[in-house]
Amino acid sequence: MAPWGKRLAGVRGVLLDISGVLYDSGAGGGTAIAGSVEAVARLKRSRLKVRFCTNESQKSRAELVGQLQRLGFDISEQEVTAPAPAACQILKEQGLRPYLLIHDGVRSEFDQIDTSNPNCVVIADAGESFSYQNMNNAFQVLMELEKPVLISLGKGRYYKETSGLMLDVGPYMKALEYACGIKAEVVGKPSPEFFKSALQAIGVEAHQIPAQQPERYEYISTYRPSDEHHPEVKADGYVDNLAEAVDLLLQHADK
Repeated sequence: MAPWGKRLAGVRGVLLDISGVLYDSGAGGGTAIAGSVEAVARLKRSRLKVRFCTNESQKSRAELVGQLQRLGFDISEQEVTAPAPAACQILKEQGLRPYLLIHDGVRSEFDQIDTSNPNCVVIADAGESFSYQNMNNAFQVLMELEKPVLISLGKGRYYKETSGLMLDVGPYMKALEYACGIKAEVVGKPSPEFFKSALQAIGVEAHQIPAQQPERYEYISTYRPSDEHHPEVKADGYVDNLAEAVDLLLQHADK
């Protein structure tokens, strides 16, 4: 890997993951990761532009932001790029009426969407709603369509809560892909379009964020040691926490 100074030179903006970087979700609203509240505050006091990106699909964007504010973070709803609002925009533009396999906590995001006579399926991290019956309902909707459309809010394999690792939407998305012989449209990380929308929101070009290549949209996120050998994603570097990442950014970026 190149030295940090070379990798971070010219950076003008930062995209921050939320779960596992700012806080660990869980009972009682979760817990802020040590040093992350002040790290966000330091970034906001700097000349760097900041945008928060999340695949959170068990709660609305407003609920998520309120929870983070209660933990002490300086964050507003307008600063967060999330998949549910982006998916709603796609549904409206394409005249799609979804069967919603989602968590009740995010259902309010789809209040203005017509769900009668579904002609597509939207799947998200549905938690306990990932029952056999609900999965089979989604399967049946897709199989009855001439051109089945499956929209997935992210495709993560798992995420971390205070109680341990939890299955994410990805394994269930893959099950429907396999059963129906189709490919899902992913709205959220790691979709390049998702990151492009986040960059547009802060007026920053791809080459002005920490990334290996202009066409890639990597950002500050969380990982496990085994992820260093991930077949698709290669990190630019590793730090122990957000506070350390911010130290490096403020030392080397925007110079």
